[in-house]
Amino acid sequence: MNPSVNLRSSVNGLIRNLLVDDEFGSILRKRATRSIVVYVLATISVLGDAGCSKASGTVRLGSLAPASMPRLGTVDERFESYNIEMVEVIGGRFWKPYSGSAASNTKAQRPAQQKDFTPAGIDPNLYQYRAPIDLSNPRLVKLAAALGPAYVRVSGTWANSAYFQDSDNPAAANAPSGFSGVLTRKEWKGVVDFSHSVGAEIVTSVATGPGPRDAQGVWTSDQARQLFGYTKSIGGKIAATEFMNEPTYAAMGGAPKGYDAASYGRDVAAFRTFLRMTAPDTLFLGPGSVGEGPIAMPMGSGVLKSEDLLHATGPLFDVFSYHLYAAASQRCASMGASSQTTAAAALSQEWLSRPEEIGEFYADLRDRFEPGKSLWITETADAACGGNPWASTFLDTFRYLVQHASLAQRGVKVIMHNTLASSDYGLLDENTFAPRPNYWAALLWRRLMGATVLDPHTSPIPNVHVYAHCLQNHPGGVTLLVINADREQVHEITLPSDAERYTLTDKQLQDTSIELNGKTLQLNRDGDVPQFLGQSTRAGHISFAPTSITFLAITNAENRNCH
Repeated sequence: MNPSVNLRSSVNGLIRNLLVDDEFGSILRKRATRSIVVYVLATISVLGDAGCSKASGTVRLGSLAPASMPRLGTVDERFESYNIEMVEVIGGRFWKPYSGSAASNTKAQRPAQQKDFTPAGIDPNLYQYRAPIDLSNPRLVKLAAALGPAYVRVSGTWANSAYFQDSDNPAAANAPSGFSGVLTRKEWKGVVDFSHSVGAEIVTSVATGPGPRDAQGVWTSDQARQLFGYTKSIGGKIAATEFMNEPTYAAMGGAPKGYDAASYGRDVAAFRTFLRMTAPDTLFLGPGSVGEGPIAMPMGSGVLKSEDLLHATGPLFDVFSYHLYAAASQRCASMGASSQTTAAAALSQEWLSRPEEIGEFYADLRDRFEPGKSLWITETADAACGGNPWASTFLDTFRYLVQHASLAQRGVKVIMHNTLASSDYGLLDENTFAPRPNYWAALLWRRLMGATVLDPHTSPIPNVHVYAHCLQNHPGGVTLLVINADREQVHEITLPSDAERYTLTDKQLQDTSIELNGKTLQLNRDGDVPQFLGQSTRAGHISFAPTSITFLAITNAENRNCH
């Protein structure tokens, strides 16, 4: 590697550390001293580059006025939510980790009733067997509870063909005809108990494959009725449900041969009738489409269009839902180059703006077919097919937070990350349940970003993203989220108020650890999340190091929209 690149990287790392280090904080908050330090370090970087690339100088972004930031809207108190795939609950073949980190699961014996279900058109070698997840695991429960209140969505492609065995007998040796897996009462009770323990309301979908259909191929409600009835009998509640997981890819998800938009419209009408009679308080989400818009993922013939599905159903959903994947992971490179992205592009404006572009496509469909309905994203991550190798690293945290913050500004009420603890895009490592960088970012959001979304009134700035919410549990307070995705330059804003600063950085972007104000975040000896301590920051000029993420909690902002 070019020595100047090494030097520049070291200088940028030093700038990051100095800007968040506790001992240097009070000194560097003085504008003159900080400017000298940054100038000297940037000069070193320029000398090291020998004029070959731009310096790590400071770019001033102007002033922000938290007290007068107008209200854009609100998000649901369960805005940050997550998925536990049905295949995790019943056990089965899910996306194989790149690193083979699910080794403990590969040793598990596959029960006889679990057929080797693989979505149509996907290479079966991309999957490996997992034993059912232990939803009573104390560490899992503790870490999920810290994210609450939330929604936990138990669905996914495997839910389309899961048979609910409504008895206390051991799981049947073979799934009934038309089904590819068995969900037992014990497993579903584990979901209900988990939801109570962690403050997460249940979202799901029902079996829609060939199994629950009559001789004419029409969907019948017997299976759904048993699942909803059992849930109620044990003190649980299904807060919201989709009918089918990703109906735009119905064939891949196991729908009967020849399934089309008209079939979907007929089935959804029957399901809505069932839902209104059986669980009138359960929200009906739909259509739950994926893969469309300006960044469509090609999957060959048989893909259904949301527009056709919505024409067939008419306006009957309580909430307009969709899934958001801005790319397919390296596992699914066979889908074509247009579906792929790279780690090198992970901080680019083009990549970070994709969620908004896709969201605009689905918001337009909502406005045309379900005007006035809330927008929910019921499944999302960095990439479909289990996530890319860097999904578990700090590099993806920029996308995670930009996506949440930008779509909150655009009226999305709930976002369900896929997954809580499985494959490379899980918030937690699936074997140890150790938190990954996106988990820590989600937890900071939960602690600091309230439900009211504000307009920070900033002009577009390349590689810098600024957002604002009311401060969680502090009337009148404001939280600013400043994401400096620039790999080279320090950026600076001016604030009229003191703040508590929480800056996320790491020495290597593709690292599964993360630092808060210069100290590595980790669970304490009891497995609890640590207390997050902000760094007191005086009013005036505040600097943001390259590739850093900063929350600024301003308790005395006195914004009238935050009372």
